[in-house]
Amino acid sequence: MAGNFWQSSHYLQWVLDKQDLMKERQKDLKFLTEEEYWKLQIFFANVIQALGEHLKLRQQVIATATVYFKRFYARYSLKSIDPVLMAPTCVFLASKVEEFGVVSNTRLISAATSVCTSCVFSFSTNECEFYLLELMDCCLIVYHPYRPLLQYVQDMGQEDMLLPLAWRIVNDTYRTDLCLLYPPFMIALACLHVACVVQQKDARQWFAELSVDMDKILEIIRVILKLYDQWKNFDDRKEIAAVLNKMPKPKPPPNSESDQSSNGNQSNSYSQS
Repeated sequence: MAGNFWQSSHYLQWVLDKQDLMKERQKDLKFLTEEEYWKLQIFFANVIQALGEHLKLRQQVIATATVYFKRFYARYSLKSIDPVLMAPTCVFLASKVEEFGVVSNTRLISAATSVCTSCVFSFSTNECEFYLLELMDCCLIVYHPYRPLLQYVQDMGQEDMLLPLAWRIVNDTYRTDLCLLYPPFMIALACLHVACVVQQKDARQWFAELSVDMDKILEIIRVILKLYDQWKNFDDRKEIAAVLNKMPKPKPPPNSESDQSSNGNQSNSYSQS
């Protein structure tokens, strides 16, 4: 049953090898520790979540935007395009792809300014969107753990007991690299397993009957538990400013020094170095 949720061939190119992911990330880890990079992941996932809620988007649109963001920075350094600009661009594109309707630039900038009060936004999504589309190779449909999770919980016959908690855990996984490293059905199973433990539901027999690699499910569970352990000690309001200051910044394009000073040093310049 589980394999039915991972049939699209284009998805294969976005299940990455962890060593390859970390190799790409070394450019940024020259400036940031792994813990600081992790704090940035949480911060920008929270920004995208807050943007989506401000714009009254469905959770699936928000999740798709978060995956776009993660896929971009899995391939490029943080200094290629400022994440402060890429985050709302991902929301903009996801709202179109998920057929929620186009969010206007004006609404987007208004929402972004409300969510990230310390940032100055004066941009068009067009340029960021172009680079994002180029990277994604126009493979814009994102498969999430939500649908397989719903089917698993219904199969288990414990929808009321387990679904709300497991759903929230799936939401939280977007603050990790899991959506880059594992197919959605495995993430769904891991979140369900954690929910079963928390709710003291003995589902060992149900899991034993699945034809899945339980070692990989346990790998995912360890990442989820580590997230919660670290997250409870992270006060982003106190800590994130220092991390953002250390984050590698895009180089300003030629002859744009005056633009830089007037736009709060935000830049949507692009480089692959």
